[in-house]
Amino acid sequence: MSFDDPVFGPIMSRVEFEEEDLVEEDPEHVVVHRPTYPTLADVDEGLTEDIEERGLASTIDYNAVQTYPQRPTFEAKPLPLRYETQCVAFDPCKSDPNHPSSMPIYQTATFVQPSIERFGPYDYTRSGNPTRTAVEQLLAGLEGAHAAFSFNTGMAALAAITRLCDAGDEIICGDDIYGGMHRLLSRIVKRYGIKVHFVNLSDADAVAEVLNDHTRIVHCESPSNPLMRITDLRRLSAQLKAFSSRIVLSVDSTMMSPYWMQPLRLGADIVVHSATKFLLGHSDTMAGFVCTSTPELSSAIAFVQNAEGTACSPFDCWLILRGLKTLCIRQDRAEENAQKVVAFLANHPIVREVYYASYCPPDASGKRLEAQRIHLGQARSGGAVLSFTTGSVRLSRKICDAVHLFKITVSFGSCNSLIEMPCVLSHASIPAEMRTLPEDLLRLSIGIEHYEDLIADLEQAFHAALPGKDVSRKKSS
Repeated sequence: MSFDDPVFGPIMSRVEFEEEDLVEEDPEHVVVHRPTYPTLADVDEGLTEDIEERGLASTIDYNAVQTYPQRPTFEAKPLPLRYETQCVAFDPCKSDPNHPSSMPIYQTATFVQPSIERFGPYDYTRSGNPTRTAVEQLLAGLEGAHAAFSFNTGMAALAAITRLCDAGDEIICGDDIYGGMHRLLSRIVKRYGIKVHFVNLSDADAVAEVLNDHTRIVHCESPSNPLMRITDLRRLSAQLKAFSSRIVLSVDSTMMSPYWMQPLRLGADIVVHSATKFLLGHSDTMAGFVCTSTPELSSAIAFVQNAEGTACSPFDCWLILRGLKTLCIRQDRAEENAQKVVAFLANHPIVREVYYASYCPPDASGKRLEAQRIHLGQARSGGAVLSFTTGSVRLSRKICDAVHLFKITVSFGSCNSLIEMPCVLSHASIPAEMRTLPEDLLRLSIGIEHYEDLIADLEQAFHAALPGKDVSRKKSS
């Protein structure tokens, strides 16, 4: 190609000129002037690090680099924000020169660095991504945590906390936990020389019997899934800390979400969420979170997240950010509906027993009254998940098959109302001899439909399950 070419000549001349401008020659070497890119660290005063302080790329210990975000602050707002406002008004884009009103999806695997000797805040999405940082910062603030870490599923988040254990350590876990966690602990974690005890964590004496010098993690759900068993988190935390400062109290708070309960404020060290449920709220993707209370736990979980490559994708992080904006109004409506459904079931002759965190039948024993008192002392709500028994596995199966609005599926926390039989679906992985659940148990996840339509759907399902029987009258008092 010739520089005399009437079409390409001017272009080639400009390229040659720009190359001369970028390259300087001296007797020793050739210096190429690379363009520099502004980074978030450059924009945010106080975060810029000098090349000499950070050193060359070859001297950086990636294992020592903290990739997790610090909890968000609202320094620009003089008054503390209420929870509902935080969910919507959180601004993750303060440093973006384009000032987007909604967090963009940084759908990229890698990030270009300013030079070989100086790095920007991100290099590889497995280790960090702006969209992921945004949702982790928001959830850390909502949970009152030092830091939060997103994972690609709730099970990945649960698996991450078990990495705090070494061979020879022991885990104490509730005996009516989610079936997936039971499977993880009993069939995988045990392979690595870690002993697991399944006990009733609401019983302080049962916990004391298995506590020992090897105990590393105590993991619980409150309310538990699906029997709504309540654990006094303040009491359990005090019991563990009095025994050993080494023990980590982990709470799966998926049933409540940070809107209804914040276990870190009750003495927990770690909070786990399956974001697939209430946080997302639309049953359209899977994700999980681990929220930590101390820098030491944050560093440990950050290392696991990066080393195992289980972080949430940018697009899924964006979906969570979108879901969190409506978290409060969704949960308020779902709770209101759940209260109405509980009242309906509690007075229906086909129902034997109703399990709901804040519900206590009129003839309840002192133990159940105490559980209700404990729950309402540590949570704002009874939630939107409940379960009930019918006294017959066959009848429960018929009810499942007869509903129309309620969808037969695992999971909970969706905008739509869901129904399942835990012993058949969500907890089927637990061997029958180890399950502490009634075989006829039905679990309902109440959505945001009109409550009268939900009750009507259950009523017609009861009639369909027992044709020719009068099942519409109320229980006699």
